Amino acid sequence: MANQDYEEIIGLEVHAELSTKTKIFCSCPTEFGADPNTHVCPVCMAMPGALPVLNEKVVEYAVKAGLATNCSISQDSKNDRKNYFYPDLPKSYQISQFDKPLCNNGYIEIEDDNGNPKKVRILRIHIEEDAGKLNHNEFTGGSLVDLNRAGVPLIEIVSEPDLRSSGEADRYLKKLKSILQYIEVSDCKMQEGSLRADVNVSVHKKDEPFGTRCEMKNMNSFKSIQRAIEYEKERQINELEHGRTIIQETRRWDDIEGQTFEMRDKEDAQDYRYFPEPDLVAIRLSDEYIENIRKELPEMPESRKARYISELHLSEKDSNYLTSSKALSDIFEKTGKIYKNYKAVCNWLNSDIARILNEKEIEPEQIPFTAEQLAELVELIDAGTISSSIGKKVLDELFENPRSPKDIIKEKGWIQISDENTIKDVVLQVLSANPQSIADFKAGKDRALGFLVGQAMKATKGRIYRCL
Repeated sequence: MANQDYEEIIGLEVHAELSTKTKIFCSCPTEFGADPNTHVCPVCMAMPGALPVLNEKVVEYAVKAGLATNCSISQDSKNDRKNYFYPDLPKSYQISQFDKPLCNNGYIEIEDDNGNPKKVRILRIHIEEDAGKLNHNEFTGGSLVDLNRAGVPLIEIVSEPDLRSSGEADRYLKKLKSILQYIEVSDCKMQEGSLRADVNVSVHKKDEPFGTRCEMKNMNSFKSIQRAIEYEKERQINELEHGRTIIQETRRWDDIEGQTFEMRDKEDAQDYRYFPEPDLVAIRLSDEYIENIRKELPEMPESRKARYISELHLSEKDSNYLTSSKALSDIFEKTGKIYKNYKAVCNWLNSDIARILNEKEIEPEQIPFTAEQLAELVELIDAGTISSSIGKKVLDELFENPRSPKDIIKEKGWIQISDENTIKDVVLQVLSANPQSIADFKAGKDRALGFLVGQAMKATKGRIYRCL
């Protein structure tokens, strides 16, 4: 049976660490990168008699995420104990939410693989605490537990199984990441584990019921998620085509091998033996509380995109890229306000800056230079002080050692030559040294002119502003 006779069904459970200063049930800091077990206290280490106290900011951020993703906000919610045993979970249970999550029945709009608008439904968003981290020592064969991350506040965003390809999953995750950054509830630094996803994949023939799903947990790379979905789809189809049964299980993605491996049977809700958390009161939210948060929501990506198209006359493609990241959109707007050539700023962000981000494999949030420095660079190019080719060199310097572009071109001797007499002398020297090219040009060989211009640029290290 050909692969096109099968349809893949994808659902995502996204965990986002909230950008609160303290943990969800204690006052320990949430800062990333501290020495092991230095951001801990009796509460997050599960010492006997230590009781949790809910961080109000966690509820606010979760409600904000729910409103930004078109969810209904529950005014009567509670916390539950999710029981499981693992070395990095000191209480042997996680405080989460089971049957009464804070947010329900939302959606995010993306484009399907044909470019048509599509709503991906969100089943729920709930709050919970993160677990600690195991540091494995491959030389001694042992593991050490770091509880700094234990108790860091999370929201879990559970989609309905509405995604039908790895491309749709990628666009959904990037849109969700963008929304969370715009409303500033999570930094979404995937390299630090601030945004990660459990990926559920199944396949079925298009005229039959959904198949059995397999889950890949804690994935924190868009590229890896796409590859894992593609591999798992092919694996399940191959199993079915050979008459074997798909088992509901959790699988581990190996990025180097490019395949998934069985880990354990997939847990269901009953395996966790949920029951209400007795040490925390119910969460009751008033209409006024919810509306006040709604009023504080910033301009969202779709609104910015529409404004860029209507007011700044940018293309839909350019606007899509700029609004895909709050950091990118912010530096675009700040630079444009300083130097009023929005189109030129857009061109640099969408071309050479995008290229460097891709080459360095860094996110827009990691752009090292300021809007003021970028505005200065674009203005220098527009004024003819430097050429666009020199501008690219200045941009490379800004990524390596950000400082004033004016200082860079002075240090490097890259200021444009615009004096007509100087340019005339260079041109005459080039013509004198290349008589054959002159003859070729007179004979109708246009490429000879390009060669001569190239020689003039070479002689001046690309600093000629215009040729006579």
